[in-house]
Amino acid sequence: MLLNCDMGESFGVWKMGVDELLMPHIDLANIACGGHASDPDVMSATLQLAKQHQVSVGAHPSYADIAGFGRRTIPYQAEQLSRLIVTQVGALAALADYHQVSLDYVKPHGALYNDMHQDPGIFEAVCKAVAGFKRPLKLMVHASQCSESLLDTAQHYQLELLKEAFCDRRYLANGQLQARSQSGAVLSEQQQVLAQVQQLLDCASVTCADGSQLTLQADTLCVHGDNEVAVSTIQAIKQLITSQL
Repeated sequence: MLLNCDMGESFGVWKMGVDELLMPHIDLANIACGGHASDPDVMSATLQLAKQHQVSVGAHPSYADIAGFGRRTIPYQAEQLSRLIVTQVGALAALADYHQVSLDYVKPHGALYNDMHQDPGIFEAVCKAVAGFKRPLKLMVHASQCSESLLDTAQHYQLELLKEAFCDRRYLANGQLQARSQSGAVLSEQQQVLAQVQQLLDCASVTCADGSQLTLQADTLCVHGDNEVAVSTIQAIKQLITSQL
């Protein structure tokens, strides 16, 4: 089970996260590429950090929404959205080539990530953009939100999917994440997080907010770590996964 984490979300003199502390403990780095955060210097530094720790690199594009950190839905025509994604992924791909780092996958960010699972047109625009690169890139998706229609679209574009589950978020019975505005939506206690990871490893499932069980077939677990306390939790998750080998 691979750990993925959002990285490179600083911008200019504004610093976000503790990437240098997190990178040694993850397997996949989702690097922001200008839509919601980051700039050429931040992208370059994050790529070099990933290279140093032999971490696989993915592009983390979003709606063009730096002010809202990519968390607001912005309506685009399908072709406009595809071009927007190509521009962001292409920028990171060019810098990855410059630093002799392999770009391996794409994980949309924030509202774009949520919207593509709910709107087949948005998902197809994302797939078209990712499939348009000469190098084969995988697409990371929400493991519990992969409908047959989305799977068919990915297959049409010959895209390999990376299915992810969340270590620190509470799920609803329909497979969606509980809204952050609701109490208990984010698992803040380390033991809660480790218990959910253990259940995913042992049973390929999570316990939902209503107590029901939701089956999840995941390739990777998303971890969030924007402070030093979170780093210790990620270290514990990594140790738990390693102990299962």
